[in-house]
Amino acid sequence: MAFDPEAATADYIDSLGAEALARAAEYTAGNHWLLLWNLVVSGLITWLIIRWGGLDRLNARLGRRGPNLRVFVVGLVFFLVSSLLRLPWTLYEDWWRELGYERSSQPLADFLGQGAIGIGVFAFLAALFFVGLYALIRRAGSRWWIWSGGLTAAALSAFLLAAPVVIEPLFNDFKPLPDGEVRQALVEMADEARVPAERIFVYDGSRQSNNFTANVSGVGGSARIAISDIALKGASLDEVKAVTGHEIGHYVLGHVWRMVTMLSVLAILAFFLIDRLFPRFARAFGSHATLADPAGLPVLIFMLALFSLVSEPVTNAFTRIGEIESDQYSLETVNLPDALASALVKTAEYRNPRPTRLQEMLFYTHPSVERRVRRAMDWKGQHPPD
Repeated sequence: MAFDPEAATADYIDSLGAEALARAAEYTAGNHWLLLWNLVVSGLITWLIIRWGGLDRLNARLGRRGPNLRVFVVGLVFFLVSSLLRLPWTLYEDWWRELGYERSSQPLADFLGQGAIGIGVFAFLAALFFVGLYALIRRAGSRWWIWSGGLTAAALSAFLLAAPVVIEPLFNDFKPLPDGEVRQALVEMADEARVPAERIFVYDGSRQSNNFTANVSGVGGSARIAISDIALKGASLDEVKAVTGHEIGHYVLGHVWRMVTMLSVLAILAFFLIDRLFPRFARAFGSHATLADPAGLPVLIFMLALFSLVSEPVTNAFTRIGEIESDQYSLETVNLPDALASALVKTAEYRNPRPTRLQEMLFYTHPSVERRVRRAMDWKGQHPPD
C-alpha cells in the first residue's frame, strides 16, 4: 500500500486524544485573548502612574542634573513601579494559569524570586535603552525616529551577545550534555554544521515549564543551542536529533540576524508613528508631558505596546518562515521525518495543532503542528527510507 502523508498526519495529531486536543485548543485560545487583556492592563497601569504624578515630581527634582541621568532614574522608577502594579496580573497569567493547565509546576516562592530578578534586569536594561532614545530625540531633531532603527539594532545585538553568558544563567543552570549516545550523536551533528560542540547544552527548563522545548540563543562566540531537560527525559534519541537539527538550522541559516533586521525596521515605523501621535495619546491619558520629556515615558511605552499588538501578524509571519526553513534543514540533514513529527506532536499539548488559517496568520509564531507534521510526512513520502 502506498504511503499516504495526509492519513499519517491525521494519525499523529489524533494520537493525542480528543480530550488533550480540546484542552490544547482551549489553552491556546486563552493565550490569544490574553494579548488583548495585556493591552488593557497596560493602559490601566499607564493611567494610574500618570494620575499618581510621582514621575513628574521626580523629573522636576532631577531637572538640574544631566539629562541622561534624569532619563535613567525616571525610567528605572517607572519600570519598577509598573512591574509591581502588574504583579497581580502576572501572577494570574504566568503562574496560576500555567499551573491550572499543567504547563508548569514551579513553586510560588521560586516564581516570585525569579520574577524579582527578571524585573530588576529588565528595568535596568530598558532604562539604559531609553537613555539612548531620549538622547536621539534631543539631538537628532525631527528625524530622530530614523536613527531609532540603528539604536534598536545595536541594543538587540548587545543583548543577544550577553544574554547566554550573563542573563540566562540567572534563571537556569546550563550544563554540557553528559557523555553517552545522545551527546555523541549531537556532537557529530554539530561538527557537520560547524557549530562548536561545546556550545550545545542541557538546562533545567523543568524549573519553570513542563513544555517540550529547545532553543538557540546568542551570537558569535556566545551562540549556543540549549535543550530543556524535559525534552531529553521525554524524547527518544531520534526525536532529540531531529529537534536539535531544527535548532542547528536556526544557527546555520542566521535567523537571529534576520530577526534583528526586521525588528529594527519595525522600530523605525513605531517611533515614526509615536513622533506624530504622541500628543494625542498624552492628552487621552491626562498627561501634560511632551515627547522629549522623560515624564511622558508611560505614554510612550503604552504606544509601543499598542504597536506591538497591531504588528504581531507581521512579526509572526516572519518568524514562521524561519521555523519552516529550520524544519526543512532538519529533514534534509538529519532525515528523521517520523522523529520530527512525533517531537512536534509533544508541543501540541500547549499549542492547538489544528487552528484555522486566520488564527495561524494572526497569532501563531510557529506554523501549526498539523502543517509541520504534514510537511514531514510529505518529505517521508518523497524520500522513502532505504
